[in-house]
Amino acid sequence: MPPFAKRFTALPEYPLANIPQRKRELLGRGVDIIDLGAGDADLAPPAGALARMTQAVAEPAMSRYGFGMGYLPYRQAISAFMMRRFGVRCDPMTEVVPLIGSKEGISHLAFAFMESGSVGIIPEPGYNAYQGGTLLGAGEAYKYPLRPRTKFLVELDEIPDDVLSRARILYLNYPNNPTGAVAPMEYLERVVKTCRERDILLVYDNAYSEMAFDGYVPPSIFEVDGARDVAIEFHSLSKTYNMTGWRCGWAVARPEVASALAKVKSFVDTGQFMAVQAAGVAALASWEEFVPRNVAIFKERRDAGVSAFRAAGFACEVPLATMYLWIKLPDGIASAAFAERLLEEEGVIVMAGSAFGAGGEGFFRISFIQSPARIAEAAQRAGRVLANMTVGATS
Repeated sequence: MPPFAKRFTALPEYPLANIPQRKRELLGRGVDIIDLGAGDADLAPPAGALARMTQAVAEPAMSRYGFGMGYLPYRQAISAFMMRRFGVRCDPMTEVVPLIGSKEGISHLAFAFMESGSVGIIPEPGYNAYQGGTLLGAGEAYKYPLRPRTKFLVELDEIPDDVLSRARILYLNYPNNPTGAVAPMEYLERVVKTCRERDILLVYDNAYSEMAFDGYVPPSIFEVDGARDVAIEFHSLSKTYNMTGWRCGWAVARPEVASALAKVKSFVDTGQFMAVQAAGVAALASWEEFVPRNVAIFKERRDAGVSAFRAAGFACEVPLATMYLWIKLPDGIASAAFAERLLEEEGVIVMAGSAFGAGGEGFFRISFIQSPARIAEAAQRAGRVLANMTVGATS
């Protein structure tokens, strides 16, 4: 076998890769598993999406290649959603790219812009697709640590000038996974200004734009003046509509950027199953009715999680958006060790902060994807592990 490429060997292990097997082993031993790991809710998609999918799979035309064009009504529904939700106009033919989930589009975009010597600026902790795309595109990953000091924002004026001068892509994700942080409009305006000055492509991952609480309404990056010149925005049906496994998303950008992503995709896939795109049209059509009800369920779970984990001895903020709690660990407690003991001793799956990169150390993430009662039970179990580790650390 020939040697692996350097860009392949530079890839870290994917943080969720071994969880299904570990979970299966523990279930085989009769352990009561509470899985708060992946952002993968136990709720149903919109009824209209299920009905349209059932209908569409029986239509022979839906089983043909979709290619990059995909299902035209899906493009049109995306364009209508962007206008209705954000006031953003986008041409459905030249400024919309249907995706097999936003993850693949985020990763593949880097292939059009990264090369040896170029830099992708990556928030850490952050979604692993940012680093994966950068490295597989032969670029260098500059990791900016997201910490409470900056309210988990990437402050570009803290990045060395020689890095900014070689940067091709800046990845931002607000509302943020895993921290739950949100970005003020003033901050986004500063970022867009710097990207325009530095000729950096701003990849804005807006997967949680509809999962917000307490009156907060996340913006599109295109609501910032000048963003259309430098940004591409990614969206997904996964979290908003409980359709994670359906793998259906989209990107919006000016034609030059959208066509670059579409060209890369033309060499690696032939489009999402058009029946899924047809179901996506139905999901988007259900937005006004479905999303508020769904978000109310997540708010109940968020509130239960915050109360339960605080009662169990943890410190955590109340996030304005996303489906995650980013929970602080006491000094001296390593996140990977805590997550491992919590899994082995109590059967609770959480994500160690370090799984998202070294910048995430000192925290762990839970997804509030199960009932309030199960989340509360998980918090009690986590409190027992924390107490045992704290005693061990001080003895």
